[in-house]
Amino acid sequence: MTGRYDLIVFDYDGVVADSELLNNLVLSELLTECGLATSLDDALSIYMGKRWLDCLPLIEEGMGGACPDHIHGEWTRRCHERAAVGLTPVTGFVDFLVSRGERRCIASSSPVGWIEMGLERFGVAASFDGPIFSAAVHVARGKPHPDLFLHAASAMDVDPARTLVIEDTPTGVRAGVAAGMTVVGLCAGGHIREGHADRLLMAGADHVVGSFRDVAALLDG
Repeated sequence: MTGRYDLIVFDYDGVVADSELLNNLVLSELLTECGLATSLDDALSIYMGKRWLDCLPLIEEGMGGACPDHIHGEWTRRCHERAAVGLTPVTGFVDFLVSRGERRCIASSSPVGWIEMGLERFGVAASFDGPIFSAAVHVARGKPHPDLFLHAASAMDVDPARTLVIEDTPTGVRAGVAAGMTVVGLCAGGHIREGHADRLLMAGADHVVGSFRDVAALLDG
């Protein structure tokens, strides 16, 4: 793969930050409090990898009515509160980042403020060439549509065919594939369950790996 890519696009939750368990646990707690019984595994299966705008109709379908107005704000508040004391990067991410020379950016379903908080916490905010691309603000359609990844490639002036995406969810993998990019499915976060690698392959990932060392080996092979 050496020299084949002009840009590496990182998803954020579950690729940069080991935050999928945190985010989905908080969401499961809030939904259960509001009468929609939701386990952590339910939240991971239904909502993981999607932006709030795309989670909302799924929540309302489950509730059989409107989602309480306070849910999104309270979800954000609790996630930030817990992240302030316990959020860590995905194992191997920081070492991978500082060892690579490729241009890089982040394209995530999460809000920009959430991503910036983690990058500052991990000490890597200055290590990205471009801005943070968020489906919450930059595109009309979130993942699994390709819009966010195509927007990032255009803003970075890079051909999608020469772009490598690192994703951890089937939703994100489908978005990268639809954008015409090479997609690596990463199974390195604390949220990975049995069968997850198979689900990433079924979503179309070109490669599925268990660590950032494996990503580096692919790039250097």
